[in-house]
Amino acid sequence: MTLRTRYEFTLPRGYVDREGALHRQGVMRLATARDELEPLRDPTISGPDDPRLTVVVLARVVERLGALELVTTHEIEGLFAADLAYLQDFYGVINFGTPAEVEEFLAGQDDVAAAAPAAPAAVEEPTPAADVPDAGLVPSARPARSAIEELPAETR
Repeated sequence: MTLRTRYEFTLPRGYVDREGALHRQGVMRLATARDELEPLRDPTISGPDDPRLTVVVLARVVERLGALELVTTHEIEGLFAADLAYLQDFYGVINFGTPAEVEEFLAGQDDVAAAAPAAPAAVEEPTPAADVPDAGLVPSARPARSAIEELPAETR
């Protein structure tokens, strides 16, 4: 029996690099004790409860992300929140889960990959309000949000 140390993953949304290329498939390796201890020596990390610790650890164990052979904290910080949460879950399952939990998670990722769009549509910058005639006279169709809110499942 051999120990599997590398796992392929597919991000739900994907990392968009500076050129606009989408990177969704990647490889994560199992973490070593050093992967979890070394970031605590980083002067930018204030301790084991520092939220940035997750970013630094993930940058150490994600070996590839799409065409990117070198994944740094810059790329991990640039992930969409859903993708960061996915990698945190993936990390936990492959490092601390049972073989059955790992297989279940990997099988579920196939569903995520099939449901996600192949590439994001081009996004145009919003037109400044000063350039839109009567921009201040048209009421917003959606109420402003003052904080992060959980959306009901039927509106997602």
